[in-house]
Amino acid sequence: MEVILKEDIEKLGHRGDVVKVADGYGRNYLLPRRLAIEATKGNKKVIDDMKASAVRKSLKDKADAENLAKQLIEVTLTFARKTGEQDHLFGSVTSSDIADALATKGFTIDRRKVHLDEPIKSLGEFVVPIKLFRDVTGRVNVVVQKEAE
Repeated sequence: MEVILKEDIEKLGHRGDVVKVADGYGRNYLLPRRLAIEATKGNKKVIDDMKASAVRKSLKDKADAENLAKQLIEVTLTFARKTGEQDHLFGSVTSSDIADALATKGFTIDRRKVHLDEPIKSLGEFVVPIKLFRDVTGRVNVVVQKEAE
């Protein structure tokens, strides 16, 4: 089945692309969620309009993401965690913790955009990448310290 993507879908394509997908994936996932439309002759005429608007939207979103990346460089998030002997953390700092802390500072960032290979399980300073747009990645400083007793 051929569909026209209405949104960027990771590992499939970008908005306005005509892609071939399995029938079940198209009928049961993409079409009901309005992530794509069927690629008919009539809909293919709409592609040109969609691509033009997608380019304009993409440029605006990229500029917004670059501005946000500049703001995030100056942000330092501090987490206090309980530690045991030899400064081993009880628990960890996860991408959800980082997203929540950013939200309290006024930045709305989805936890899935915070790229931690694994949760932070030690004390120290870390630089955590945040994927803001296709090719724009911001960085935020994270400090994990001992919780005061």
